[in-house]
Amino acid sequence: MLRVALFSCLVAVGACAATADPSGPLPAPMFAPGAGAPGDCTGPAEASCMLDAAWQAAGLLPQDKQARLKPAFTEVTRGLKDAALASRWQMRLGTAPPPQPAPDFARRQAEAAIAEYGWQGFLARAHRGEAPLNMGRPEILAAAVELAPDPDQRVYLIDIMFSLAGAPKPGTSGFISPDDFERASLGHVLTEQMMKDCNLVAFDRARGLTAAPESIRYELWRTRMTGGAGKLAPRIRQGDGSDDTTFVRHVLEGYGPVLRQGYCPG
Repeated sequence: MLRVALFSCLVAVGACAATADPSGPLPAPMFAPGAGAPGDCTGPAEASCMLDAAWQAAGLLPQDKQARLKPAFTEVTRGLKDAALASRWQMRLGTAPPPQPAPDFARRQAEAAIAEYGWQGFLARAHRGEAPLNMGRPEILAAAVELAPDPDQRVYLIDIMFSLAGAPKPGTSGFISPDDFERASLGHVLTEQMMKDCNLVAFDRARGLTAAPESIRYELWRTRMTGGAGKLAPRIRQGDGSDDTTFVRHVLEGYGPVLRQGYCPG
């Protein structure tokens, strides 16, 4: 009877964990760390396989770090189109709540500035780095992309963002040019926008401006345009060798758009 109960629990893929303390460590991964896991996740079961790969990477971390990742898994698996897969993850995660969404201050700033100065005035202040674009300019400009009055102005704003992310100006703060920070931030928001727009050429251009172009998050974002995210599964399962949650979070952030919107057409 004990064997039957254990087998039923495994088949449920985490059903036994549903009654566990949601703040506790992750239940055992599908494949034990270091064991012979399958190859890539190419095929019709890609989504399930990729989520399991991220789950296995999380299982390599200390238990307290595993517990911190539960809300991130809840967020990325919430609203899955595959009802069976969604149910499976709900059982696996138990009652772990998703993280609370942060207020979108950048969009509020963009909306307020456009309302006060008009679209052209907003762009002029962006060029000059004047308030409110003297702080958080990359994020405010990124929020304004979807507020552009027409497609041509949307393209023009994106061109401005690439221009602002160009070569750093003279001057340093300590030993690091302040332009380095803004260029990396502009690169990040542009990379995300080009992924959403399915613009591979501009994506690669923006990715080169980021602080960590080799990040697994950008690798996964790129696959939304090229296809084949499942080929990254072996790398994901291995983690990054650290005891930090960043790698797994970047995996979930990177694969999330593929889960929600699918691959780009063509």
